[in-house]
Amino acid sequence: MAAKLQPKAVPHSKSPFTVSQLRNAIPPHCFQRSFLRSFSYLAYDLFLIYIFYHIATACIPSLPSPLMAYIAWPLYWFLQGCILTGIWGIAHECGHGAFSEHQEINDVIGLILHSALLIPYFSFKYTHHLHHANTSSLERDENFVPKPKSQLPKYSKYLNNPPGRAFRIAISLTVGMYLYLAFNLAGKKHARLASHYDPYSPLFTDKERLQIYISDAGLFATIYVLYRVAAAKGLAWLMCAYGVPVLFANGSIVLITFLQHCHPDLPRYDSSEWEWLKGALSTVDRDYGIFNKVFHNITDTHVAHHLFSSIPHYHALEATKAIKPVLGEYYKFDDTPILKSLWRSTTECLYVEPDEDTKGVYWFGNTI
Repeated sequence: MAAKLQPKAVPHSKSPFTVSQLRNAIPPHCFQRSFLRSFSYLAYDLFLIYIFYHIATACIPSLPSPLMAYIAWPLYWFLQGCILTGIWGIAHECGHGAFSEHQEINDVIGLILHSALLIPYFSFKYTHHLHHANTSSLERDENFVPKPKSQLPKYSKYLNNPPGRAFRIAISLTVGMYLYLAFNLAGKKHARLASHYDPYSPLFTDKERLQIYISDAGLFATIYVLYRVAAAKGLAWLMCAYGVPVLFANGSIVLITFLQHCHPDLPRYDSSEWEWLKGALSTVDRDYGIFNKVFHNITDTHVAHHLFSSIPHYHALEATKAIKPVLGEYYKFDDTPILKSLWRSTTECLYVEPDEDTKGVYWFGNTI
């Protein structure tokens, strides 16, 4: 059965405003990028990382009760993982050229930060740019590309229940990032394996190949350092101090990105109807409370980010407030609690089916 327009859905008709009108609504200083200001946020995050690390490694092993350690380590993983998610946001800004006016500086800092988080910098940067250039296109988008109902795997019906949904969420938030990087899982379909680690992957052009090698070299350097640390202090220590927080951060990015793009009220388009502005508006801002600041507002300013990705995070809220009156009903904000939203999107966003009235427009469905 063809999908019906959701009552609060983002409109899929051609917008009454242009990108230029949106840009003109934003104060000019919002487009200014300051290396010193950007670096101050990075330095603050690095300071917090050191403080949490020092307290955890100095105090937790000396706790008098093993039970207290079982409580203290998860608390450390959560706090450190949240700060690392903020580092992720800054590294992501480097890829968009939003950290400073100088792309060389952006790339050096982005390479270091991404590699430290076990993410290949240039590989992710290039496919992420493709995502921004083709958001919500069923043929060309590179992130969370939904399938038509007819193309769902046969096992999907066995996972369309509470235990199955819990299993899918667990996989996504633990190894989902690495499955995407290694196999382009949930990305656009290619003629052969499309891996972010492969310089000859169909994801990249010949001109980008050298930088993919550099990304891999950054990962190898990080892995070598981790190997030496594990040899000196033990694998368990390394996982407690570094591994689990990094897994938490990468899982948080999967969660944030999934909820920004997979929502029952967001349309998808095929090539007959897709336009860049329509695609850029097919995303949603969300409220993560205090974590909006911790994550450098990558959570509650995503619509503005897709429209003007070079705006640094410290101007993104002001830019969002400036364009909301122009966007009107084309702006989507969802204040549903995050865990409830995660369960809803996992339940309702299984596949896409065509709108019953407008050719080329698709909506999420969940009836198998």
